Amino acid sequence: MHIGDIKLDSPIISMIEYDAVDLSERKLSNDELTMLKLDDYDSTGKKLWLNIHGVHDAALIKKIGDLFHLHPLVQEDILNTEQRPKIDEFDAYVFLEARSFYYHEASMSVSSEQISLVLGRNFLLTFQERPTGIFEPIRERLRASRAHIRELGVDYLAYSLLDSIVDQYFKVLEEVSDASEALEELLLHSPTNTELYSIHQLKHVSIELRRAVWPLREVINSLARNENDFFKPATMPYLRDVYDHTINFIESLESIRDSLSGMMDIYMASVSNRVNLEVRALTVVAMLFMPATLIAGIFGMNFHEMPWLADKDGFWWAMGLMVLIALVMVMIFWRRQWLGSKT
Repeated sequence: MHIGDIKLDSPIISMIEYDAVDLSERKLSNDELTMLKLDDYDSTGKKLWLNIHGVHDAALIKKIGDLFHLHPLVQEDILNTEQRPKIDEFDAYVFLEARSFYYHEASMSVSSEQISLVLGRNFLLTFQERPTGIFEPIRERLRASRAHIRELGVDYLAYSLLDSIVDQYFKVLEEVSDASEALEELLLHSPTNTELYSIHQLKHVSIELRRAVWPLREVINSLARNENDFFKPATMPYLRDVYDHTINFIESLESIRDSLSGMMDIYMASVSNRVNLEVRALTVVAMLFMPATLIAGIFGMNFHEMPWLADKDGFWWAMGLMVLIALVMVMIFWRRQWLGSKT
């Protein structure tokens, strides 16, 4: 049973057969798929790369599983597109799953898709939810005559595909880093609730990337141990290089996560500072009117004898006193820099 979203109307099966001299590439129908024979590749020395776009067809996955003798649990894992990266090793093949990510700038979010790989001695199966072009550079390298990749085995091809997936992570990381830097500039000038929402979105993106890359690091580390000799000695340095890339990615991602946490502190400090300024402004206004209120309250008392009550200019004397006191307080506030934006 397929678990996940259906992202393609019908599966697309593409096959590449190659060796150091020749390469053939074509699309396969379901009937042509059953005509494949693994023994032919053992005798001719050719390598097979079979890629399937669209993994919602359980009958097709079962047919491929029967053809390449895949364990039923492996077939179930291919159909379940909501799993974390993992690896399972068998005598005849090694099965691993990874996730590819794509960043959406408008919504500050990422979408991910599952990629399953089955590496045999002379064949490689890849299962993708839909065509994304992530493996197209590898196909172009295979199509080139006298390409170094064609002289090597399917283990090197599997490394190249893993390297493409990790490179895609770095593209997403660069886009997230650019969004983080732009967000930090906004926070320093005019923080709003929109920036707060953006911080939460980027933190969610970093969490999703971390959940995918940490298990992938263990997957690549297991491949690098090469306990069943699926990778030739010449390919091992390249595989270790991919492992180093995943470590580098994790360290860079942790740096961005720390930066986002710092942005949250900057936002809270900016909001607190803005509230303090507003409260200070209101306090200054209230203090300016307090002497006037006091004087007005005194002259409003019901005594028969009070200064300036009988004077025809008493009202203006009282108003002048209020203004004078207010001006003196304004001068004091100005010297203390309470009337500007400085703290």
